[in-house]
Amino acid sequence: MTNNSTSPAARLAPPLGGFQEIDGRQVFVHRSGGGGPAVVFLPGASAVGLDYFGVQEEVAQFTTAVVYDRGGTGYSDPLPLPRPATEVATELRDLLRAQQLPAPYVLVAHSLGGLYAHRFAQLYPQDVAGLVLLDAFHHDWDDFMPPEASLAAVEGMAPDREQMERMRPALREMRAELYAAYPEHIRQALIEAKSTDEWTDSGIAERTQLPDLATELRAGPRIPDVPVIALTVVGTDPALQALTSERTLREMNEGKTKMDAALVNAVSHGEQRVITDTTHHRLCFDRPDAVAQAINDVVHLSTRT
Repeated sequence: MTNNSTSPAARLAPPLGGFQEIDGRQVFVHRSGGGGPAVVFLPGASAVGLDYFGVQEEVAQFTTAVVYDRGGTGYSDPLPLPRPATEVATELRDLLRAQQLPAPYVLVAHSLGGLYAHRFAQLYPQDVAGLVLLDAFHHDWDDFMPPEASLAAVEGMAPDREQMERMRPALREMRAELYAAYPEHIRQALIEAKSTDEWTDSGIAERTQLPDLATELRAGPRIPDVPVIALTVVGTDPALQALTSERTLREMNEGKTKMDAALVNAVSHGEQRVITDTTHHRLCFDRPDAVAQAINDVVHLSTRT
């Protein structure tokens, strides 16, 4: 478990948005747009709320859009990581209530955020209007994946601190390209913040104990019968190509496709959309159109069901 012990006084100042006090801690939040149901983005590991700023701005054209940083990550106050999914879900509900955003919400969950969104839906089904899953983790992941791509194996594939240090120049260059369309003050702030030791360490820490998170969710109920759209990304990822075989990559894509299909088939209004022209980490940057369209569709479905 990582302590992530940066003091609040040393916390980086976000380029926009502000803070909400939750249990004596400061949690970063930025909201735009208006109307409902409010759309809430749950970042993946190593991602922060403002990574979804581009999509947030599109969503704000038709409803309220909210990005935030989980406690212990991004601009929010530090906490020991990783955290149980129940703790993360409770924090999010407290944040949305403190922001006086009326339920129910459309949760948009990317990667690791999928596990936290699932737990939120288990604990507070009445607060969920719909789900948009962006190549998201699922508690039944291991049932669909080859052993080489189990949650424990995926955790082991993630780079450690030493590897991240070697990758830092390349990562900085990649982020500059990903944020190219962002306003300059947001772009530069994110590039600098993501180069800090604190943000690097929190990203590494959140990617640990994934099997424990899955176990926590499997003990809970099914998600409520709300509209769900799953975007399943099967584009070729050079980073994964360097870590595993072509056969394992093929089986992973097949497994993700079957996993998301089973999930959307378990609800009355579910749909899977397979995305072939981008990769897991680049989805919201390369295909904001596909992401915003899925959100818009779930928002409309949620008001009719």
